[in-house]
Amino acid sequence: MPQKAMYMKNFLLISLAVCCLAVSCKTSDSTSSATSTTTTNSGTTTTTTTTTTSNGDQSQNPEVALGWKLGAQAYTFNRFTFAEAIDKIKSCGLSYVEAYPGQTIGGGIEGKMEPSMPAEKRQQILKMLQDKGVKMVSFGVTGAKDEAGWRELFEFAVAMGLENITMEPEPEFIPLVSKLCDEYQINAALHNHPNPSRYWNPDVVIAAMQGQSNRLGACADIGHWVRSGLDPVECLKKLEGHVIQLHFKDLNEKSKNAHDVHWGTGISNVDGVLAELKRQNFKGVLSAEYEYNWENSAPDVTASVQYFREAVKKIN
Repeated sequence: MPQKAMYMKNFLLISLAVCCLAVSCKTSDSTSSATSTTTTNSGTTTTTTTTTTSNGDQSQNPEVALGWKLGAQAYTFNRFTFAEAIDKIKSCGLSYVEAYPGQTIGGGIEGKMEPSMPAEKRQQILKMLQDKGVKMVSFGVTGAKDEAGWRELFEFAVAMGLENITMEPEPEFIPLVSKLCDEYQINAALHNHPNPSRYWNPDVVIAAMQGQSNRLGACADIGHWVRSGLDPVECLKKLEGHVIQLHFKDLNEKSKNAHDVHWGTGISNVDGVLAELKRQNFKGVLSAEYEYNWENSAPDVTASVQYFREAVKKIN
């Protein structure tokens, strides 16, 4: 064989080997699938297959195009440590977490999730989150009793790289919270628990925001609106332009005794809520908060996340 032809053959063989190796690495490194079988409250059994990227990349998820960050409230997994909750959140195909005060940290880190924790412990938590591929974006529902406490809370938010603090402050603290929002460049989202809690009705939230910072808005808990006999879509319309974050739920009935069900199978009008958020050009965090089947709710959240993403594809 002429020398030139032999060189060309060797070059082609090497090129082919490199291409095969690249494809193999991409295939084995980029995705993983998990299948779970769950049963709804109506007795319907569903099988859910969730595909996630091994490096935690969420860029291919449909909500990203709308500027939505779908994550979970760690309270969903309040029977477990924060570290365990993060693992469960990740297993559901999510990469954002809203932490809540008082949860045991775990993962070899002593103490509880509190704004008063020392800087060293904050760094340990941030390192753990980075290693697990989850970003902490919010903290709450919380509050403080004086200016020092509020400042500590906002300083904690800055140190942890948060976007929002979800809260239910006493009315006298609203001007201070508004001031701190601008000072620290952190959003404050007024959260609604069911009637008769302070912010159960969006009209109360609107009144509280009057004349305050644009960073003071609403954390719309659509499930608690349903428990209070309110229509989530109509509530969102009232709060248009002021929704900072959502606590996302679907409930089995409109009552204070209602419980969570897989999204799309209840009466919270999930599809209508998503369409309204898109119409408003909402950008921000949506925290899955599943307050039922406490010991084994990860499959429920996984099924809900899958429904959410399929519904978002339809409106994109």
